[in-house]
Amino acid sequence: MEKLFKGIMKFRRDEFVSHRELFCTLGREQNPHTLFIGCSDSRVVPNLITRTRPGELFMVRNVANIVPPYRRTEEFVATTSAIEYAVKVLEVESIVVCGHSNCGGCAALHKSEEELADLPHVRKWLEVSREVPARVARLAVEKTPAEREWLTERVNVLVQMKNLLSYPFIAERVRQGTLEILGWHYIIETGEIYNFNDQVGVFELIDQAESD
Repeated sequence: MEKLFKGIMKFRRDEFVSHRELFCTLGREQNPHTLFIGCSDSRVVPNLITRTRPGELFMVRNVANIVPPYRRTEEFVATTSAIEYAVKVLEVESIVVCGHSNCGGCAALHKSEEELADLPHVRKWLEVSREVPARVARLAVEKTPAEREWLTERVNVLVQMKNLLSYPFIAERVRQGTLEILGWHYIIETGEIYNFNDQVGVFELIDQAESD
Protein backbone atom coordinates (compact mmCIF):
# COMPACT_ATOMS: atom_id res chain seq x y z
CA MET A 1 0.00 0.00 0.00
CA GLU A 2 2.79 2.42 0.87
CA LYS A 3 4.35 1.97 -2.59
CA LEU A 4 1.02 2.80 -4.25
CA PHE A 5 0.44 5.87 -2.06
CA LYS A 6 3.93 7.18 -2.79
CA GLY A 7 3.27 6.64 -6.49
CA ILE A 8 0.09 8.70 -6.28
CA MET A 9 1.88 11.55 -4.57
CA LYS A 10 4.67 11.48 -7.13
CA PHE A 11 2.11 11.50 -9.95
CA ARG A 12 0.35 14.56 -8.58
CA ARG A 13 3.65 16.33 -7.94
CA ASP A 14 5.35 15.54 -11.26
CA GLU A 15 3.36 13.98 -14.10
CA PHE A 16 0.05 15.72 -13.38
CA VAL A 17 1.64 19.14 -13.13
CA SER A 18 3.54 18.70 -16.39
CA HIS A 19 0.32 17.61 -18.18
CA ARG A 20 -2.13 19.84 -16.32
CA GLU A 21 -3.60 21.34 -19.50
CA LEU A 22 -4.20 17.90 -21.01
CA PHE A 23 -5.98 16.63 -17.90
CA CYS A 24 -8.12 19.76 -17.77
CA THR A 25 -9.18 19.07 -21.35
CA LEU A 26 -9.94 15.44 -20.50
CA GLY A 27 -11.84 16.34 -17.36
CA ARG A 28 -15.25 16.40 -19.03
CA GLU A 29 -14.85 14.31 -22.19
CA GLN A 30 -12.79 11.68 -23.95
CA ASN A 31 -12.15 11.14 -27.63
CA PRO A 32 -9.95 8.04 -27.97
CA HIS A 33 -8.94 7.00 -31.47
CA THR A 34 -8.33 3.33 -30.61
CA LEU A 35 -9.96 0.53 -28.67
CA PHE A 36 -7.09 -1.51 -27.23
CA ILE A 37 -8.02 -5.07 -26.26
CA GLY A 38 -5.16 -6.57 -24.29
CA CYS A 39 -4.34 -9.17 -21.70
CA SER A 40 -4.60 -8.37 -17.98
CA ASP A 41 -0.96 -9.42 -17.63
CA SER A 42 0.92 -6.89 -15.50
CA ARG A 43 3.83 -6.82 -17.95
CA VAL A 44 1.70 -5.39 -20.77
CA VAL A 45 1.42 -1.60 -20.48
CA PRO A 46 -0.53 -0.28 -23.51
CA ASN A 47 0.31 3.42 -23.17
CA LEU A 48 3.98 2.62 -22.68
CA ILE A 49 4.40 0.34 -25.69
CA THR A 50 2.41 2.64 -28.00
CA ARG A 51 3.75 5.92 -26.60
CA THR A 52 0.21 7.29 -26.27
CA ARG A 53 -1.09 9.85 -23.81
CA PRO A 54 -4.17 9.68 -21.56
CA GLY A 55 -7.32 9.98 -23.65
CA GLU A 56 -5.99 8.19 -26.73
CA LEU A 57 -6.71 4.54 -25.88
CA PHE A 58 -9.98 3.08 -24.64
CA MET A 59 -8.87 -0.15 -22.99
CA VAL A 60 -10.36 -3.57 -22.43
CA ARG A 61 -8.16 -6.01 -20.52
CA ASN A 62 -8.94 -9.58 -19.56
CA VAL A 63 -7.33 -13.01 -19.37
CA ALA A 64 -5.75 -13.83 -22.77
CA ASN A 65 -7.16 -10.73 -24.56
CA ILE A 66 -10.35 -12.59 -25.46
CA VAL A 67 -13.36 -11.22 -27.37
CA PRO A 68 -16.57 -13.23 -26.86
CA PRO A 69 -18.64 -13.58 -30.06
CA TYR A 70 -21.54 -11.16 -30.31
CA ARG A 71 -24.81 -12.22 -28.74
CA ARG A 72 -27.76 -10.48 -27.11
CA THR A 73 -27.91 -11.50 -23.48
CA GLU A 74 -29.19 -10.49 -20.07
CA GLU A 75 -25.91 -11.55 -18.47
CA PHE A 76 -23.33 -9.12 -17.12
CA VAL A 77 -20.91 -8.76 -20.01
CA ALA A 78 -17.97 -6.45 -19.33
CA THR A 79 -15.92 -7.00 -22.49
CA THR A 80 -18.93 -6.95 -24.81
CA SER A 81 -20.35 -3.78 -23.28
CA ALA A 82 -16.99 -2.00 -23.45
CA ILE A 83 -16.63 -2.89 -27.14
CA GLU A 84 -20.17 -1.68 -27.78
CA TYR A 85 -19.51 1.62 -26.04
CA ALA A 86 -16.17 2.22 -27.75
CA VAL A 87 -17.52 1.63 -31.25
CA LYS A 88 -21.06 3.00 -31.03
CA VAL A 89 -20.60 5.92 -28.63
CA LEU A 90 -16.94 6.91 -28.79
CA GLU A 91 -16.70 5.98 -32.49
CA VAL A 92 -13.10 4.82 -32.32
CA GLU A 93 -11.24 4.59 -35.61
CA SER A 94 -9.38 1.36 -34.91
CA ILE A 95 -9.44 -1.72 -32.71
CA VAL A 96 -6.23 -3.44 -31.65
CA VAL A 97 -6.21 -6.98 -30.30
CA CYS A 98 -2.84 -7.34 -28.60
CA GLY A 99 -1.52 -10.72 -27.52
CA HIS A 100 1.86 -11.17 -25.90
CA SER A 101 4.69 -13.60 -25.26
CA ASN A 102 4.65 -15.96 -22.28
CA CYS A 103 0.86 -15.58 -21.91
CA GLY A 104 -0.42 -17.72 -19.07
CA GLY A 105 -3.98 -17.63 -20.37
CA CYS A 106 -2.91 -18.94 -23.75
CA ALA A 107 -0.79 -21.65 -22.13
CA ALA A 108 -3.87 -22.73 -20.16
CA LEU A 109 -5.69 -23.45 -23.43
CA HIS A 110 -3.63 -26.63 -23.65
CA LYS A 111 -4.43 -27.76 -20.10
CA SER A 112 -7.04 -30.38 -19.23
CA GLU A 113 -10.21 -29.68 -17.26
CA GLU A 114 -8.64 -31.48 -14.31
CA GLU A 115 -5.63 -29.17 -14.37
CA LEU A 116 -7.94 -26.14 -14.30
CA ALA A 117 -10.30 -27.58 -11.69
CA ASP A 118 -9.37 -24.88 -9.16
CA LEU A 119 -9.93 -22.13 -11.74
CA PRO A 120 -13.53 -22.76 -12.87
CA HIS A 121 -14.17 -19.22 -14.08
CA VAL A 122 -10.91 -19.06 -16.02
CA ARG A 123 -11.71 -22.44 -17.56
CA LYS A 124 -15.14 -21.19 -18.66
CA TRP A 125 -13.70 -17.95 -20.03
CA LEU A 126 -11.14 -19.81 -22.14
CA GLU A 127 -13.92 -21.73 -23.89
CA VAL A 128 -14.22 -18.73 -26.21
CA SER A 129 -10.85 -19.79 -27.65
CA ARG A 130 -11.50 -23.53 -27.65
CA GLU A 131 -10.64 -23.80 -31.36
CA VAL A 132 -7.09 -22.51 -30.86
CA PRO A 133 -5.28 -25.72 -29.76
CA ALA A 134 -6.49 -27.72 -32.78
CA ARG A 135 -5.46 -24.96 -35.18
CA VAL A 136 -2.06 -24.76 -33.53
CA ALA A 137 -1.59 -28.52 -33.87
CA ARG A 138 -2.30 -28.28 -37.61
CA LEU A 139 0.10 -25.37 -38.10
CA ALA A 140 3.00 -26.64 -36.00
CA VAL A 141 6.07 -27.78 -37.93
CA GLU A 142 8.82 -28.22 -35.35
CA LYS A 143 6.47 -29.46 -32.60
CA THR A 144 8.55 -27.75 -29.90
CA PRO A 145 7.19 -26.07 -26.74
CA ALA A 146 8.50 -22.69 -27.95
CA GLU A 147 6.75 -23.04 -31.30
CA ARG A 148 3.50 -24.07 -29.66
CA GLU A 149 3.69 -21.09 -27.31
CA TRP A 150 4.03 -18.38 -29.95
CA LEU A 151 1.67 -20.09 -32.36
CA THR A 152 -0.99 -20.27 -29.65
CA GLU A 153 -0.60 -16.59 -28.82
CA ARG A 154 -0.86 -15.58 -32.47
CA VAL A 155 -3.72 -17.88 -33.43
CA ASN A 156 -5.58 -16.66 -30.36
CA VAL A 157 -5.27 -13.08 -31.65
CA LEU A 158 -6.70 -14.17 -35.01
CA VAL A 159 -9.67 -15.85 -33.33
CA GLN A 160 -10.49 -12.65 -31.44
CA MET A 161 -10.23 -10.59 -34.64
CA LYS A 162 -12.72 -12.98 -36.23
CA ASN A 163 -15.02 -12.70 -33.21
CA LEU A 164 -15.00 -8.90 -33.49
CA LEU A 165 -16.51 -9.20 -36.95
CA SER A 166 -19.48 -11.07 -35.46
CA TYR A 167 -20.59 -7.73 -33.96
CA PRO A 168 -22.98 -6.25 -36.57
CA PHE A 169 -22.02 -2.66 -35.83
CA ILE A 170 -18.32 -3.51 -36.21
CA ALA A 171 -18.76 -5.48 -39.43
CA GLU A 172 -20.76 -2.62 -40.92
CA ARG A 173 -18.13 0.01 -40.15
CA VAL A 174 -15.35 -2.23 -41.44
CA ARG A 175 -17.28 -2.60 -44.72
CA GLN A 176 -17.68 1.18 -44.85
CA GLY A 177 -13.96 1.66 -44.32
CA THR A 178 -14.43 3.74 -41.16
CA LEU A 179 -13.04 1.16 -38.74
CA GLU A 180 -9.84 -0.89 -38.86
CA ILE A 181 -9.07 -4.07 -36.91
CA LEU A 182 -5.43 -4.81 -36.08
CA GLY A 183 -3.87 -7.91 -34.54
CA TRP A 184 -0.59 -7.57 -32.63
CA HIS A 185 1.83 -9.94 -30.89
CA TYR A 186 4.01 -8.19 -28.33
CA ILE A 187 7.30 -9.81 -27.30
CA ILE A 188 7.95 -8.70 -23.73
CA GLU A 189 11.67 -9.42 -23.51
CA THR A 190 12.61 -7.64 -26.76
CA GLY A 191 9.97 -4.90 -27.02
CA GLU A 192 9.10 -6.06 -30.54
CA ILE A 193 5.52 -5.92 -31.79
CA TYR A 194 4.35 -7.96 -34.77
CA ASN A 195 1.30 -6.79 -36.74
CA PHE A 196 -0.88 -9.23 -38.66
CA ASN A 197 -0.89 -8.47 -42.38
CA ASP A 198 -4.17 -9.95 -43.59
CA GLN A 199 -3.19 -9.50 -47.23
CA VAL A 200 -0.40 -12.05 -46.96
CA GLY A 201 -1.60 -13.85 -43.82
CA VAL A 202 1.49 -13.38 -41.64
CA PHE A 203 2.59 -11.39 -38.61
CA GLU A 204 5.19 -8.80 -39.60
CA LEU A 205 7.54 -6.88 -37.34
CA ILE A 206 6.61 -3.22 -36.92
CA ASP A 207 10.02 -1.69 -37.56
CA GLN A 208 11.59 1.73 -37.84
CA ALA A 209 11.10 1.94 -41.59
CA GLU A 210 7.33 1.60 -41.23
CA SER A 211 7.08 4.20 -38.49
CA ASP A 212 9.10 6.89 -40.33
